[in-house]
Amino acid sequence: MITREAVSELDRLDPLALQRDAFVLPRDKIYLDGNSLGALPRAVVARMQDTLQQQWGTDLISSWNQHGWIDLPLAVGEKIAPLVGAGPGQVICTDSISVNLFKLLSVVSMLRPDRPLVLSAADNFPTDLYMVQGLSALLGEQRLRLVQVAEAEITDALNEQVAAVLLSHVNFRTGRILPMAEITTATQAAGALAVWDLAHSAGAMPVALDQCQVDFAVGCGYKFFNGGPGAPAWVYAASRHQNSVQQPLSGWMGHRVPFAFDPEYEAGPGMLQYLCGTPPILSMAALDAALEQFADVDMEALRAKSVALGTLFLELLQKTELAAELRLLSPSASEQRGSQLAFSHPQAYGLVQAWIERGVVADFREPDVLRVGFAPLYNSYGDIWQALEALREVVAEREHLDSRWRERQKVT
Repeated sequence: MITREAVSELDRLDPLALQRDAFVLPRDKIYLDGNSLGALPRAVVARMQDTLQQQWGTDLISSWNQHGWIDLPLAVGEKIAPLVGAGPGQVICTDSISVNLFKLLSVVSMLRPDRPLVLSAADNFPTDLYMVQGLSALLGEQRLRLVQVAEAEITDALNEQVAAVLLSHVNFRTGRILPMAEITTATQAAGALAVWDLAHSAGAMPVALDQCQVDFAVGCGYKFFNGGPGAPAWVYAASRHQNSVQQPLSGWMGHRVPFAFDPEYEAGPGMLQYLCGTPPILSMAALDAALEQFADVDMEALRAKSVALGTLFLELLQKTELAAELRLLSPSASEQRGSQLAFSHPQAYGLVQAWIERGVVADFREPDVLRVGFAPLYNSYGDIWQALEALREVVAEREHLDSRWRERQKVT
């Protein structure tokens, strides 16, 4: 039997326990939604004050040189690179996942001009599917067309018409980890390119882009990297592809010499060509500061704690009245799931909202999914204990059945 004392001992022995103090965490909340928006690192507060008051407020435009604003996309990219298993010169911080996917899918179309199909999972994150659909509408289906199959059928669906396989490393609904190395190898053996979305894995578990010989990847800055709402995303292009073709969003920051103001575009070398417009310095500075939190973190230890938090949640859940009603959507084997658990329940939205009212923040995904995210840098084992206590109270008082939950908010 798991006791409160045993949970406290887990926190006492946690090698990442001190990381929690580096975050601003409300006293009245248990935050289990870091897979949607990471918590605020204290270092970001100090960095933003300096960026606003000194760099922007006092030093003004000289900060592009004096404080290195112009080099932030590359500098932040180099901080992200080791966290996703990428060598130097292959990651740059820029734009959003959606915009970066547009760039990469365009590059794919140019690298594989005789192959019109982009193969993806039907349950992939919608923006990934939407970007293929949008580019298909622009270029025509004879140039680019989306094919959706079940996750388990991806490698079986490969053929000589497939230009790329576009997948999320961790499924946003279920938390299932897809076998990156295996799928990438099969994809490339079929003559296609592997494009991975790491939004739900980067920063929560080890990733090995170079080792898996991935062609391209994207990821966001606002989930497990804790860069803040709307933080810029990042893009990875393996060195072997960087100068083969030119991505089409040829904004001035992607020019070889932006301040030459040449009327003819000449793409910058390597990852510089993936830049487009002027970098959002405030949000990029926030992400830059947030990434410092990973400087001394062992990603294997981070993963071990993530697994332990999820396992504890499942074990404690079995002691609640809700255990028989919640259907686990995530893999039961911990090594097959990312840093979240997902459950199906007819009143999932009400459960999430009532839980939030009791101070435990999780989230809901259509059609009936309750998601619980674990951010090992700041979530404690005690958080899990308190969260399950609050869930017991929600069910006991039938708070999740309140008529208020029939109308959903814009953000769920």
